[in-house]
Amino acid sequence: QVQLVESGGGLVQAGGSLTLSCAASGRTFSNYNMGWFRQAPGKKREFVAAMDWSGSSTSYADSVKGRFTISRDNAKNKAYLQMNSLKPEDTAVYYCAANVRRLTGWADEYDDWGQGTQVTVSS
Repeated sequence: QVQLVESGGGLVQAGGSLTLSCAASGRTFSNYNMGWFRQAPGKKREFVAAMDWSGSSTSYADSVKGRFTISRDNAKNKAYLQMNSLKPEDTAVYYCAANVRRLTGWADEYDDWGQGTQVTVSS
């Protein structure tokens, strides 16, 4: 099991940018594929972005493609989500998640989750 802690959320105006961080501890971070998900009030948790253990492959939801960038630094045991051109509909609690099996956008395939960080985009 790997412990995950997100940070970097906050309030931003539409068109602005935020970078979320996910700090991992407890296991070898470079063994894990990482994902970012989000959940808005009254909605299901949805996939945002994922990156494989090596950082060589990524996947994005269509709604964020071209605006968000996932990255990782295995030496620092951290994953990141750079969010640009933010829209009010990006408002949600953002979660990072880890799995050792594969790069995937399916939440059920992730074993470990952080507690989430709130992102609010005002219009």
